[in-house]
Amino acid sequence: MIAIIDYGVGNLFSIKSSFEAVGADTVVTSDPKTIQNADKIMLPGVGAFEDAARKLKESGLGEIVKQEAAKGKPLLGVCLGMQLLFERSHEYGVHEGLGVLKGDVVPMKGYIDEKLKVPQIGWNALKFTKESPLFKYIKDGDFVYFVHSYFASGCEDSVAAVTEYDKDLTAAVSKGNVYGCQFHPEKSGDVGLNILRAFSEL
Repeated sequence: MIAIIDYGVGNLFSIKSSFEAVGADTVVTSDPKTIQNADKIMLPGVGAFEDAARKLKESGLGEIVKQEAAKGKPLLGVCLGMQLLFERSHEYGVHEGLGVLKGDVVPMKGYIDEKLKVPQIGWNALKFTKESPLFKYIKDGDFVYFVHSYFASGCEDSVAAVTEYDKDLTAAVSKGNVYGCQFHPEKSGDVGLNILRAFSEL
């Protein structure tokens, strides 16, 4: 069973449908016991980092996520859910993340060529930087769908794939039992489904 955490921020049922399409057993939940009893955890997220981090903290679900990850339970963060795994975000101020992974979430604006549009929206290729169980059914160069204005930096020990948008930006992370996708697997066709399939089989 994969617990998809419902903390009021995220494209929950699209993700649930995508997992179900690859035969994974899932539940959308905000119940701590259900999360603790699940085999794996999926942390979704769209919108502003500060708001999402506050909701995770106020609900107590952030602590549950950290505790379960520390026990070795597979954890997958997607889009903002991945960014929340890091120590800090510099989105409209400095805000504390879960700190499951080392690194900061920083703006693309001022880092990439000013001629390129921010947010980055659309399909872009993955470039693998290390092996990861998430990539079991996909190959280097496969395209996935991005919508983001911020990216993870200072996280060299966990980066598993980058995507080139003027410069290489963190696209996926993989460290121990913790995984993350900056892109949206649920919007990335067969490639995205195969990433979710690989996670569900961990």
